[in-house]
Amino acid sequence: MKYSIKIIKFTAFFIILFFSLSINAQEKLTNGTKVHNFSVKDNYNRKIDLYQILNKQPVVLIFYRGEWCKHCNLYMNDLSDSLSMITDLGAKIIAITPESSYYIDETIKKTNANFSIVYDEGHKIMDDYKVTWHVSGFAHFFYKLKGINLKKSSKNSDNALPVPATYIIGTDKKIINGYFNKDYTRRMPVREIVKSLKSIK
Repeated sequence: MKYSIKIIKFTAFFIILFFSLSINAQEKLTNGTKVHNFSVKDNYNRKIDLYQILNKQPVVLIFYRGEWCKHCNLYMNDLSDSLSMITDLGAKIIAITPESSYYIDETIKKTNANFSIVYDEGHKIMDDYKVTWHVSGFAHFFYKLKGINLKKSSKNSDNALPVPATYIIGTDKKIINGYFNKDYTRRMPVREIVKSLKSIK
């Protein structure tokens, strides 16, 4: 009995340590903030220049963690299923991930995502949008036990992941609405995205 209690306490300690060391994200960008530009290639090898796109249409900017994240996959699938609801309002979805092209292809296979997905090499975009957090060495050890190798999938050595944030950006290049939650199981509902896009005059 005493041995079982010790095991429980030991496990609880490491669970607390896991979260205390790994969750150190920055804060949500407020509505009205002018966003940073970026110019990169998406999964279709098309040039994605954010400002050029915003000169023509609003953008729904999504940050997701990777193909291994079931919550990310569910959300990407929801977005794909609801894509016409968003594009009919004149908007474009761009998803940002720290994972390289092979893993983006795996995400597409799992979610049927049919919108632009961008590999954020060196997490420059994540940094600009203040969603970057670094997984501790201890937490990374547990990820590896689950078969998740962040260094391999991102080609980065610092184990960077994004908070799964969503930003609705208007043609004035300013944020209309955003969702930023350190609880990686939560996302901005599609209905909220649609509502935000309908508010654009």
